[in-house]
Amino acid sequence: MRTVTVLRSIVLGAFTAISALLQCQFQQPTDQELKMTSDPLAPGAAAVFLYREEETDDRNHFYSFYSRIKVLTEKGKELATVHVPYEHGIDTVTDIQGRTIHADGSIVPLSAKPADLMEFKGKGFQVNTVVFTLPSVEVGSILEYRLKIRSPDYRVSQPTWDIQSSYFAHKAHYSFFSYLAPGHYIRDANGDSLNRLMFASRLAPGAQVIRDDAKGLYSLDLTDIPAIPEDDWMPPINSLRWHVEFYYGNSNSAADFWHDAGKRWATRTEDFTKPTNALKDAAEKLFAPADTDEQKARKIYAAVQKLENTNFSRKKSEAEEKREKIKEIRNADDVWKQQSGSANDIALLYIALARAAGLKVFPAQVVDRNRAIFDTRYLSTKQLDDYLAILVLDGKEVYLDPGQKMCPFASLHWKHTLASGFRATDKDPAPVTSPASSYKAAEVERVAQLFIDPAGSLTGTVRIVMSGADALHWRQLSLENDMDEMKKKFNESIQGDFPDGVQADFDHFLALDDPTVNLIAIVKVTGSLGTVTGKHVFLPALFFDSKAKQPFVAQEKRTTPVDVHYPKLQQDDVTYHLPPGFTLDSPLAPTSAAWPDHAVVKIASQASGDSVEVSRTLVYNFTLLQPSDYGNLHDFYQKVATADQQQLVLTRAPVAHGN
Repeated sequence: MRTVTVLRSIVLGAFTAISALLQCQFQQPTDQELKMTSDPLAPGAAAVFLYREEETDDRNHFYSFYSRIKVLTEKGKELATVHVPYEHGIDTVTDIQGRTIHADGSIVPLSAKPADLMEFKGKGFQVNTVVFTLPSVEVGSILEYRLKIRSPDYRVSQPTWDIQSSYFAHKAHYSFFSYLAPGHYIRDANGDSLNRLMFASRLAPGAQVIRDDAKGLYSLDLTDIPAIPEDDWMPPINSLRWHVEFYYGNSNSAADFWHDAGKRWATRTEDFTKPTNALKDAAEKLFAPADTDEQKARKIYAAVQKLENTNFSRKKSEAEEKREKIKEIRNADDVWKQQSGSANDIALLYIALARAAGLKVFPAQVVDRNRAIFDTRYLSTKQLDDYLAILVLDGKEVYLDPGQKMCPFASLHWKHTLASGFRATDKDPAPVTSPASSYKAAEVERVAQLFIDPAGSLTGTVRIVMSGADALHWRQLSLENDMDEMKKKFNESIQGDFPDGVQADFDHFLALDDPTVNLIAIVKVTGSLGTVTGKHVFLPALFFDSKAKQPFVAQEKRTTPVDVHYPKLQQDDVTYHLPPGFTLDSPLAPTSAAWPDHAVVKIASQASGDSVEVSRTLVYNFTLLQPSDYGNLHDFYQKVATADQQQLVLTRAPVAHGN
């Protein structure tokens, strides 16, 4: 019985010029298609797909793709360049055909040879990309091309139909002729044999994959396919886009699969984290005998955080690994011996060391919420990404993220909050969803001391104090960038926070290397602030958000969920030092607005002698919202944007004249 590999990719082997006979295989454009200048079904679209077709045929070992595109604007011309990734040296392209049809019906065939570029090369594996550009493309042109790629006889396909793209599609057809020869099987990465073809799908209501068991045929026909939404603050697009994903498994039902997969996952994880005598000796050296369980847990956490985490460092070459005698990691003992490993290796090492110290701790593996959302309908553990540790202290469970460099003890990277997957328990493995974070765990405080002159110019200093997710972001970024690059990136991140005419220049960080305390960024500001008219100076009351670029204000309706990543508390404290001879015309009216149980904003001011202090607190205590909640969210941020437009009016005191 031979093992069949499970990789299907698009590969270039040869390019053949197009003859008049091949042109006959394309569709004849209609007068309506030729004259089209816009599409009422896709208002403002740069281009639309008139038709898309994908066919995968495992009986005859080929994959084909056919596309017809109408170009409506200059931007739409970018679709004339086609990128086709493939595994070099495995598959072959039997033909690439293409043509451009102008609005007057004239045809320009593709005749240029495509470029073949290497994208990635690993041990025994190389990915290339073939690139070709359809000729003489104009606004109003119809682009038409097809590919046909042949695979080796041993290749078994598991296609993914990515149905939605960045452009509206009028019609689409997908088909998959599956075939697995009698007596053949597929082996997954864990060595398990698979013999059942399955699929997971996310489609529009009423759409479904048609299955013909007699022919081994799966097909799907769709019309009026909307473009992928491009709203701000969306969940991972993988959880929203329409798609069908085929894969091989060995279970008859979802319940059977997750039960069996959970047991196999638990066995592999337990084998990796089994405390050895070497790990027990190592653990004992990390703490004192009189330490409490929490002290032991913290010291072990600090120890594994110091190890080289290869997710945050340059990957070593094969020559370097050989020279440094770095071996393949098979268990937690190997990680400790080499003092390095991946983020998951280090997370599992923490569990092994904690168990060696007599602590009660369970592993969990979840889907990275920045990439996707766990889908129980997709019967594959391939969707799981990252390991967490669940520590039991005083009868309560504490979630830890030891694989995330610079992440404080008892905290999670935001991408690991509300993330689902598997966890171990005292009994059988079970589903898990990690806890949400609190707004109190992610605080940004911006404190500004601003000195204003009579012409409205300013100089000053801003301190940005960060805890939680924001601090972790910059600390992890510093592991991969030098300080010049960090300065550039931080300056780019804050430019939208200041009024027009104000220049902000990041100076330095404090406590960048110490995740146990708040991270502080020092920023110098200069420029022109406000408007001068005669004896008055008008200043923006809300220095940091006077541009009113609040999210969710311009968009009145929404059909996609909102994902703000994590709850947050933002506090601003700005002191304006007034120019000599000026006074505050009137104090700022206190402002307070709330969306009960979700968000609140408060603004207040206080004048004292020659200065005015303005404070603003904004709290949003939510992470994921459904479209049905968007109206309330929109209304709240409109109130925030309105409040942020308030002004301070300074008046020049009259000059006293002597007798």
